[in-house]
Amino acid sequence: MNRAISSSIACNASERFIDERIAAHPVAETTDTVTLRRQDWEAFAERLEDIDDRAAVQARRAFESAAGNDVARRDYLTGDEALRLIDGENPARIWREKRGMTQRALAEQAGVGVSYLVEIETGKKTGSVEMLLKLAGVPAIAMEHLVPRR
Repeated sequence: MNRAISSSIACNASERFIDERIAAHPVAETTDTVTLRRQDWEAFAERLEDIDDRAAVQARRAFESAAGNDVARRDYLTGDEALRLIDGENPARIWREKRGMTQRALAEQAGVGVSYLVEIETGKKTGSVEMLLKLAGVPAIAMEHLVPRR
C-alpha cells in the first residue's frame, strides 16, 4: 500500500496534447476501489479541472483562428456587459443593445409587439420559450443567453 499511484492524462484539443502527472498515495486498495487521502483527492480534482480549462482555451483559440476574431468574438461580453448581467439586468436587453438594435427594430424583426418586448426586458414578463426563440433568431443570440438566471 505504500506505492504511489501515478496517472498520466492526455487531452487532445486542437492537435495539442496536455500531459499531466498526478501522484497520489492510496490509504487503502481493493481490486475495485482505491481510497485516497482527501488532500490527494482534492489535488487530483484540481489538476483535472486545470487540464479541462486549458483544453477549453486551446479549443476556443483554434475556433478563433479558423473563424477569424471578429466572427468568433461576436458573442463575447465586455466587462461592463458581464457586470450588468451579474447585477440582474435582463439578458434580452443586454444582447439587443450589444447588437446595436432598438426595441422597435428587434420587435418588428421578431414579429412581436414592442410593449411585450419591453415587459420582457424589464422583467415584468418572462416570455414564453416560443417568444424567446423568436427574439434569439433575429440578432443571432444563443437561446441560453436570453434566459435570466435566478
